[in-house]
Amino acid sequence: MLKKSFCDNLEILKDMEEFYMSKKIAVLVGSLRKGSFSKQIAKNLMKLFPSDYEPEFVEIGNLPLYNEDIDTPENVPAEYTEFRNKVKDAAGVLFVTPEYNRSIPGGLKNALDVGSRPYGQSIWDKKPAAIVSVSPGAISGFGANHALRQSLVFLNMPILQQPEAYIGNVTQILDEDGNVAEGTVGFLQSIVDAYVELLNRY
Repeated sequence: MLKKSFCDNLEILKDMEEFYMSKKIAVLVGSLRKGSFSKQIAKNLMKLFPSDYEPEFVEIGNLPLYNEDIDTPENVPAEYTEFRNKVKDAAGVLFVTPEYNRSIPGGLKNALDVGSRPYGQSIWDKKPAAIVSVSPGAISGFGANHALRQSLVFLNMPILQQPEAYIGNVTQILDEDGNVAEGTVGFLQSIVDAYVELLNRY
């Protein structure tokens, strides 16, 4: 009986350790440009997470275009494997993206495709997601935001619904150091808080 109780306690401790280690948040930025507005907004969002969360950028620009011919046990690109493992270990995914031609950038769509394969092994399944679209214009990346939502629904990702996160006229709220204006911090914090609440439900 004592031995069984000890083993049960070890299992509980193991489960607790896995829970606390699972607070990593994969941050995917749709723009590949080094100084992109989306990346600057992402950096501001990352600073607003509680201390027990670890948001981390996950590189998507080095992923070869998805091709099932190279996605085999013998030939799978190392970039595919590294990307899949990083997202798989995350508790959730924060997407920050600009709008390209009323949709999402090709690099971000490619990352979704890479992560969804091989069939039956999707890294996206059931991971809570939040979407923030960014634009220098007034439309605020609305088209990209909703195009991305369409893919995430198919990928079975619970998505933050409110507050909706459209960041328009972004050049007017970023200073030369890439920090958002004081009046915008509260809005970004409301997004992060709502997303953390969603994460806690899963």
